[in-house]
Amino acid sequence: MPPFTLLDWIALAVFVACWVVYALVVDRVPSIRARSVIAAMDVHRRRWMIAALPRDNRIADIAAIGNLMSSVSFLATTSILILGGLVAMMAAPDLGRRVVAAFPWSSVPDDAMWEIKIGLLLLIFVNAFFELTWALRQFNYVSILVMSMPQDSAATGTAEAAARLANRAARHFNTGLRSYYFGLAALAWIVHPLALVAASLLVLRELHRREFRSAARDALASQAVR
Repeated sequence: MPPFTLLDWIALAVFVACWVVYALVVDRVPSIRARSVIAAMDVHRRRWMIAALPRDNRIADIAAIGNLMSSVSFLATTSILILGGLVAMMAAPDLGRRVVAAFPWSSVPDDAMWEIKIGLLLLIFVNAFFELTWALRQFNYVSILVMSMPQDSAATGTAEAAARLANRAARHFNTGLRSYYFGLAALAWIVHPLALVAASLLVLRELHRREFRSAARDALASQAVR
């Protein structure tokens, strides 16, 4: 029996299309990106940096950046723990396959397919780790820029630079979060290829809803245009 069946190829193609095509369209098409929650938050982060210029005491600004860094750091640390668990699953395939066999309608993979499926998860969470740690470093750079800004409302150059850096950090954080979402979808492939298709489409629907049709997006976008 070959490692990949036709159903596996179809499921993997759907998974890659959902992730890659969605990311390319949302992140690279300006007319679509402008309607997302990320674009709305870009405006608010710029307003935040401009508003911080005349403040003498910026402890609250640094505390807010610290809260952002804590969230990113938590997910980056969690991705390391997940990677450790995946390596353990790679090293003990028999135990993992026995767990999968307990699920109804599951397709128990052989040794080669087990390594391929766990390997996909490893790649996803390695990507999440790199995206999240880069976001963490950029938020750290933002804190330095905020403290270096002159107390002058007219000196918008440093504030604009800090806002651009904060927006880039947020985009990398969002990319890391997407890796988590699609990592959960890829986990379904261990059970059955059709489970991967269903999970990929569900994740795609939830991402689109939260980034373009959620109440949070509407609230943020309504304030961003004022």
